[in-house]
Amino acid sequence: MIRQIDAGVLNVGYAEAGPPDGPAVILLHGWPYDIHTYVDVTPLLASVGYRVIVPYLRGYGTTRFLSSETVRNGQQSVVAVDIIALMDALNIAKATVGGCDWGARTANIIAALWPERCKALVSVSGYLIGSQEANKMPLPPKAELEWWYQYYFATERGRAGYDKHRREFSKLIWQLASPKWDFDDATFDRSAAAFDNPDHVSIVIHNYRWRLGLAEGEAKYDELERRLAAFPSIGVPTITLEGDANGAPHPDPRAYAKRFTGRYEHRLIAGGVGHNLPQEAPNDFAQAVIDIGAGS
Repeated sequence: MIRQIDAGVLNVGYAEAGPPDGPAVILLHGWPYDIHTYVDVTPLLASVGYRVIVPYLRGYGTTRFLSSETVRNGQQSVVAVDIIALMDALNIAKATVGGCDWGARTANIIAALWPERCKALVSVSGYLIGSQEANKMPLPPKAELEWWYQYYFATERGRAGYDKHRREFSKLIWQLASPKWDFDDATFDRSAAAFDNPDHVSIVIHNYRWRLGLAEGEAKYDELERRLAAFPSIGVPTITLEGDANGAPHPDPRAYAKRFTGRYEHRLIAGGVGHNLPQEAPNDFAQAVIDIGAGS
């Protein structure tokens, strides 16, 4: 059952499982995915006593803006602010935070800027904090090709195309990002329903345009973005994960290991595991949450 709660500028839809007095774990999905990224992780963690919270990010599922006047902003810091507001609304002082794709970036930001709220971190593809300045640097052509959708979204044709074909577009991303994941139509359709959110296209397009400096953020988040642009280190206990068949753009683990200054471990998950690692390898993801929490 999906629950709803007012938190910050949103009414957030979220799934919850496990004992209400158990240690809190917040699991964050990315694009183009939804809370079902953790559909098999959640019962594994709940069964060993964790209180598991899995929210729909802004622009997904049953999460809605409280005001029609609020900017439909997808910049990186604002998603983390949303999760801090959710923690406040749920009276969660501190949690282990896990994430994949946008969710991993959001988890990174919480760990970096609000370490007092983050007991430990599990991050797929490691350190994903970015900046508009860094994103001005061109990549080698093959790497740029992997970001084709980002450049498509920079155009009004791309916005209209994603709006019109959001399910076909998202299924293509799933296939490219996880080339060895044999998901069925029912699995995809269950998640794709979350993209019918009335703000979904606006949030997705703003997110990718903001990264390239083609859309403005909100001034009230400028200080957070300034801090993130310095690529702050993360000192909370962390396990990073990578699948051996991730078809999406992702950094080399050797490039980001130094960003984690506390207890740290990287795990490569074998067996044809792609980008949506928690859904493709739920036991491995859940075990990482348990292991990092055990020593924290």
